[in-house]
Amino acid sequence: MDIQLSDHFNYSRILRFTLPSIAMMLFSSLYVIVDGLFVSNIVGSDALASVNIVMPAVYVIGAFGFMLGMGGNAQVAKTLGEGKRRKADQYFTLIILTILILGAALSLLCILFIEPLCYLLGASERLIGYCVGYGRIILFGSIIFMLQVAFQTFFVTAEKPTLGLIFTVAAGVTNMILDYVFIALLDMGVEGAAWATTCGYAVGGVIPVFYFLLPTSGLLHFAKPVFDLKMLLHSAVNGSSEMVANLSSSLTTFLYNYQMMRLAGEDGVAAITVILYITFIFAGVTMGFSFGIAPVIGYHYGADNREELKNLFRRCLKILTVVSAAMFVIAELTAAPLTNFFCGDNEELKAMTTFGFRIYAFAYLLCGYNIFGSGFFTALCNGKISAAISFMRTLIMEAGMIILLPLLLGIIGIWLAVPVTEMVTLLVVIFFLVKNHKKYGYY
Repeated sequence: MDIQLSDHFNYSRILRFTLPSIAMMLFSSLYVIVDGLFVSNIVGSDALASVNIVMPAVYVIGAFGFMLGMGGNAQVAKTLGEGKRRKADQYFTLIILTILILGAALSLLCILFIEPLCYLLGASERLIGYCVGYGRIILFGSIIFMLQVAFQTFFVTAEKPTLGLIFTVAAGVTNMILDYVFIALLDMGVEGAAWATTCGYAVGGVIPVFYFLLPTSGLLHFAKPVFDLKMLLHSAVNGSSEMVANLSSSLTTFLYNYQMMRLAGEDGVAAITVILYITFIFAGVTMGFSFGIAPVIGYHYGADNREELKNLFRRCLKILTVVSAAMFVIAELTAAPLTNFFCGDNEELKAMTTFGFRIYAFAYLLCGYNIFGSGFFTALCNGKISAAISFMRTLIMEAGMIILLPLLLGIIGIWLAVPVTEMVTLLVVIFFLVKNHKKYGYY
């Protein structure tokens, strides 16, 4: 029997409803990692470092997709909870069109200035060829990536999370097969990885367009949009935490690359790239959980069902406690084999990456609460608090720690930056939860 947003959610229902979103995030992370494995083991560690040099530009473009996708999704879920299905369809359609237009403009701008952009992001003469080759293609694919991100969230709101998972798996399988074809068989190098990723994006970002054109597509389908600037602005504000998180990822990746190039050269950039790749998997669990449960929270907030909000809040925190502890233990036990997959025969790179990952993994004990806290306030349509949490976590604290700690501790400061950030951010999350519980009634 299908689970509906209006249901009462026990542990079983929460896990069953969020599992497709968790699987989507894990599979999305997995095919990013497969990209890295092919690039590092066939093209080389310089090519892997170059991919990470370009990624801040991709994060900036993707930030707008996350902003409108998550912020707009909360608006749509709330509107459904109010019983206004026609208006929800119009909002949904307008948000998708806005993402498409904005993504096209930003991608074109970056492609036109790709070489100076790569130098600005930290490319050395040794890496610039890889950076430009990869960057032109992956930035073209960023438009489709923005749509894929948005559709992942809207499939959950449409009560079709399993279908969203199917599209994500299909996108990932496409990417991984084409990685092998383009890189291993056709010897297309780092450009092959970019084309494989872009083709994968198309499966998750283009095919769903045809699904949502059908009038039988669950709770949501495309309708004739009515331009509503107020709704778009509210969606942008409400999703600003997700935008801040992605813009901050752009900045922090740039800072990581700069600091590691200064402290350890190109191998240092490759080491932090490997750790960030692996973190996609571990953070993907809690991100998927938060994305999956957000429409449920938004629906019951719109329906003014405070008892169910209390139930959801309490159960979600208990689930996150168990999951966070399990992720930390798994990370510590598998640190060496996980990092060695990417490092080939470079023993120095293996040792540096494994050592750094064991320290970095302490962040997994806390990051789930912070991700959920930000997403929780987004679902409650309080974008200001959600953005404040993300701003503190991913911009002020993480960027600050990446700059400050290496000055005091050298390269160990790089590995400690995120664990310290998560500890401080958790205090901020607790403050906002305590301060606002009477307003929303979640405990």
